[in-house]
Amino acid sequence: MENSRCEWCGSSPIYVSYHDEEWGVPEYDSRALWEKLVLDGFQAGLSWLTILKKRDAFRAAFSGFNPEKVAAFTGADVQRLLGDAGIVRHRGKIEAAVKGAQAWIALEEKQGFDQFIWDYVNGKPLVNTFEKQDQVPPYSDLSVRISNDLKKAGFTFCGPTIVYAWMEATGLINDHLVNCHRYEVVKQLAR
Repeated sequence: MENSRCEWCGSSPIYVSYHDEEWGVPEYDSRALWEKLVLDGFQAGLSWLTILKKRDAFRAAFSGFNPEKVAAFTGADVQRLLGDAGIVRHRGKIEAAVKGAQAWIALEEKQGFDQFIWDYVNGKPLVNTFEKQDQVPPYSDLSVRISNDLKKAGFTFCGPTIVYAWMEATGLINDHLVNCHRYEVVKQLAR
């Protein structure tokens, strides 16, 4: 069990580190939840490894993922980011990050983005019992519901598959395989 990991992880050191230290750990910080949603949106159509390698550049380009600062980005900022080779240069995804920051602020003021998200699972991570990677779905009824609600709130690039991956990454769902050494550890991290 000590060296057993989820099949998707492979042997890439950056993936192993991400899997062993971050993936599936319940995230309760509103800003960090938003950052991870933005990064999952940028990942659409690409590998997660690409995003992990560029994460520091994303953080620099998006003002440390400070939603108030990103919400104030202008067309000139979008143009600047389209010229930044350190990130994924996709106008729709960049504009989605700005719109998402504005939507995040509204939800944060209303109830807290963290509360909004964690209410979907009654404040407690859902725990799956998958034994093989091919049992893990690309989306769920819940990710469809959350995706629709996020879109109603003003977010974009948050389809059901992106939302499901984000739920896994932020620990709303524990999708570590049952034979993975992180399965029980992550289960114990829930509030």
